[in-house]
Amino acid sequence: MSSPPSVVSDTSAASAAVIPVIDLLNGQVVRAVRGDRRNYQAIRSALCSGSEPLTVARALLTHTGSGVLYIADLDALQGGARQVHVIEQLLKALPDTTIWLDAGFAEAAQAHAVQVHLGDLGARVLPVYGSESLADRAALQQCFAGDGAQTAALSLDRRDGQRLDAAGCWEAPELWPQRVIVMTLERVGSDAGPDLDTIADVRRKAPGATIIGAGGIRHAADLAAAAAAGAQAWLTASALHDQRL
Repeated sequence: MSSPPSVVSDTSAASAAVIPVIDLLNGQVVRAVRGDRRNYQAIRSALCSGSEPLTVARALLTHTGSGVLYIADLDALQGGARQVHVIEQLLKALPDTTIWLDAGFAEAAQAHAVQVHLGDLGARVLPVYGSESLADRAALQQCFAGDGAQTAALSLDRRDGQRLDAAGCWEAPELWPQRVIVMTLERVGSDAGPDLDTIADVRRKAPGATIIGAGGIRHAADLAAAAAAGAQAWLTASALHDQRL
């Protein structure tokens, strides 16, 4: 299976690139606020009407010009079934888009099963393995062995200063892949600004990795500050829907 294209190529850019995000819950797009998934409400966006996934995805991709769409499958992240039918619909309708998919994968085999189910479309899915979901250290090692270091991403997840990390991902930079996401859940949708200290710390631990932040971006100045701290890109939703970016 071929490697999805990189979201960024210029690591010296003055601002972090924007990767638009869709949070999927029960087949609809919701607005994420501080990682409190039980209380997420259907998205209300200045970019489009309604919360139907394809409508929202097209609006975000058109607004940002991105070739990458990040999807958090909240059903799967909360222990439910993966919304593979929605992913399939999006891939068919958006042939020039790569989807980064966080669907609560506990091990590499689960992500591989989704890609196999999608057939040829699966080549445009980049699995995101979240530290909150990975089963153990063995699963971490397996996910990024061989080609996995280039064809998947690791999300280092934390909430309220606490690492969500049963597999010990945060303390194993030698096992990290090329793409590392720093997910600060309490800042998602909070208008609190990005956690730049953690970005800088991860950058020191993985100087050659592509670092992608998540949570807290409010405006263009935050993207510039994120780049200065060491992030090449940032997962963004609320600031886009509110047209602050």
